Amino acid sequence: MLKVSGLDVDIGPVPILRSVDLSVPPGQMCGLIGRNGAGKTTFMRSVMGQLKVKAGSIEFEHFELVKVHDFKRAHLGIGFMPEDRRLVPDLTAEDNVLIPAHATDLEDAGDRLDWIYGLMPEVAEFRHRSANQLSGGQQKLVALARALMVGTKLLLLDEPTEGIAPILARRMVEVLSDLKNEGLSVLIAESNDTHLKGLLDTMYVIERGSIAGNGAA
Repeated sequence: MLKVSGLDVDIGPVPILRSVDLSVPPGQMCGLIGRNGAGKTTFMRSVMGQLKVKAGSIEFEHFELVKVHDFKRAHLGIGFMPEDRRLVPDLTAEDNVLIPAHATDLEDAGDRLDWIYGLMPEVAEFRHRSANQLSGGQQKLVALARALMVGTKLLLLDEPTEGIAPILARRMVEVLSDLKNEGLSVLIAESNDTHLKGLLDTMYVIERGSIAGNGAA
């Protein structure tokens, strides 16, 4: 589903990622584990085309993403949940969730939204509240719902349980478990695997911009 080979990424004059190799097979949930500053967010943003790749390849199905415009990722079935959520504060939760559907002219947006609400009924409950009225954990759920609108094949989740109340972190893990049962391909970046035990098929450890180890979780 996703195969990254020899990925090098610089931010300005500073090398951040060096020769990163990583694969997410179809239907598997993989973890990218590393402390803050290890390169997790840079990796996610590079796959999404938000950062320029210096060297290497990013293959998704039969596409070479390095050659694909960044805005086309969503059209290919890739959903991205950034660490800082990036919600539009004055829009309602539902309008935030629907943004990628409008951007990609998604034909079955209504059915997809109903499926998401079935998966996360709490999002349906506060769908008419503006994003700036939600707690950090609730905003994370909205950001995940937004990623799911177009993430029909691959989800990239950047620290979904970071910085939220324990009860909402547990709820996030429950949702991720349901997604695993749905057969989606998912890559989750986290600072540790505390919340992810039992969910991951494969775990990659990233240190100082390089993969330091990987194997069955």
